[in-house]
Amino acid sequence: MQKLVDGDFTLAQAASSLGLSNRQVIRLKKGFIQEGPAVLIHKNTNCKPAHALGDELAAKIISLKQSELYRDANFLHFQE
Repeated sequence: MQKLVDGDFTLAQAASSLGLSNRQVIRLKKGFIQEGPAVLIHKNTNCKPAHALGDELAAKIISLKQSELYRDANFLHFQE
């Protein structure tokens, strides 16, 4: 992005090297100029998905699977 802003890269060269469309590169360039390099980081980075299991429930499931009762059960039977 910095090379594009400095004029070392053309829009087409930047799009090709990033694997993005010209339109996406224009959008990123505008954000890069206004907000700096932080604009390149996806906004959902470090966010847990809404459908993810809670840490407590995940730990309980893991401990059940590792227990003597379910140790030999395959994953499909354990899931059921």
